[in-house]
Amino acid sequence: MRSKREMGSRIEVAAATGTQASLFTPQALDFLAQLHTRFAEARRRLLIGRAERRMTLLNGCKPQFPAFMEASSRNWRVADCPVDLLDRRVEIAGPVTPRIAAKALASGAQVWIADLEDATTPSWHNLVTAYATLVAVVRESGDYRQRATIVVRPRGWHLDECHVLIDGEPMAAALVDFGLYFFHCAVELLERGSGPYYYLPKVEDSVEAELWDDVFCFAQELLGVPHGSVRATVIIETITAAFEIPEILYALRHHAAGLAAGRWDYLFSVIKNFRHRPEFVLPDRAAVAMTVPFLKAYAELLIETCHRYGAHAIGGVAAMVPDRNDPAASARAHAAVREDKQREADEGFDGSWVVHPDLVATCAEPFTRAFAGRPHQIDRRRLSRVTRDDLLAVDRTPGAVTWAGLHANVAVSIRYLRAWLAGNGSARIFGLMEGLATVEIARSQLWQWLHHGTSLDDGTPISAGLIRDIAAKERALLDDDADLQTALNLFERITLASDFPEFITDHSYPRLLARERERRS
Repeated sequence: MRSKREMGSRIEVAAATGTQASLFTPQALDFLAQLHTRFAEARRRLLIGRAERRMTLLNGCKPQFPAFMEASSRNWRVADCPVDLLDRRVEIAGPVTPRIAAKALASGAQVWIADLEDATTPSWHNLVTAYATLVAVVRESGDYRQRATIVVRPRGWHLDECHVLIDGEPMAAALVDFGLYFFHCAVELLERGSGPYYYLPKVEDSVEAELWDDVFCFAQELLGVPHGSVRATVIIETITAAFEIPEILYALRHHAAGLAAGRWDYLFSVIKNFRHRPEFVLPDRAAVAMTVPFLKAYAELLIETCHRYGAHAIGGVAAMVPDRNDPAASARAHAAVREDKQREADEGFDGSWVVHPDLVATCAEPFTRAFAGRPHQIDRRRLSRVTRDDLLAVDRTPGAVTWAGLHANVAVSIRYLRAWLAGNGSARIFGLMEGLATVEIARSQLWQWLHHGTSLDDGTPISAGLIRDIAAKERALLDDDADLQTALNLFERITLASDFPEFITDHSYPRLLARERERRS
């Protein structure tokens, strides 16, 4: 499928099907091409800036709070919240399929997070299905009835979409995801009193937030919709973003809907940015709860900043999955979610995420009590005194590296990578619904422990041989197939190599494309 534009650029989309034809109309293709033409160079500079900053941190520098706002400009607030985003006490997240969409919309959650990033393997089939599902949901065609506010989570700036080429160059996956939903759904959503709402992942600083704001302004102008129609919630899931929380909100102030916490990706970011420095070696990830000093400081700063400027602060995801065939396991899952969400409500968060419909009511309880009849607790203010040292106090984290933690990181990584390669970006593993963020922290911990010569709490040194032995035992427990072998090869590459892949998708996405070509041939 091709489209030629007056300015000479050519856009190509992977082999067309009936569904694609209705999504990639000439007008939609032209809209995508204009987004690419306008922002491809800015995105390229952004990625160069990321790499340069990463090198300064790896070479011993530490992030600093920027000097933000002269006294005369501090009295600003984000734009007034849309009515259908006032109450966000429970948000349910998951991949975008017809079945999952129907369950999420009927779950009783206030928000459905249509996750095209961590919960979705970016095969072209999955993506086209997701785009078509979103359009059907907005238009309430078929069995869909929109009972939860839709917030779409596009992919991050670092990812290419190799199925959409402009003059032979892949588009930014973020712009494809943003653009198709905006083009097909923005006007209809606004006519219904809602709007095009997004969750922005992997933002690393205010420059990246400014780029998103420029995208929003340009898209709104192209389609002739009012300025400020887009609303975005930024997930603060990188350590560098934590140092620019007010700046990020300010950059998006006309489009901001709040900020959210993302623990696994945040821990992954800490390791990635300081991976060569021994003071940043973490214990078992299961021991690194939001109550440890550096994460507690991060949450406190996020909440206080959001409430100061009139924005929602959304807590982290509860990945537990109840087992309807095991009442005891379900009871444990509900108890864990209740305790975690009580902590978040007490801290001042205005809502939180779950991944399973059965947990919606359990998640809602503590927030309903804390809100006391209000839709949120943005008016609750605490003066934050979080310092740079507080955010970087990783060495104050209690806990040890144990056999259980080592084994869990290996076992979960292999199982998830196998599921991801098979097209399942959201996989139930050991009673939890895992996404890509889980494996990013798991594999980065393995790399960190190995390269720092870390020993287990019983004195056993962690070595490549030990990790391979555990992987071999896990392989013996699983049914062998092509996806498992590819997953094992990928696992070894991202954990045992001397270099550290910035993202798993740097290596897994080309393998996914190769598998697609094999299946078509």
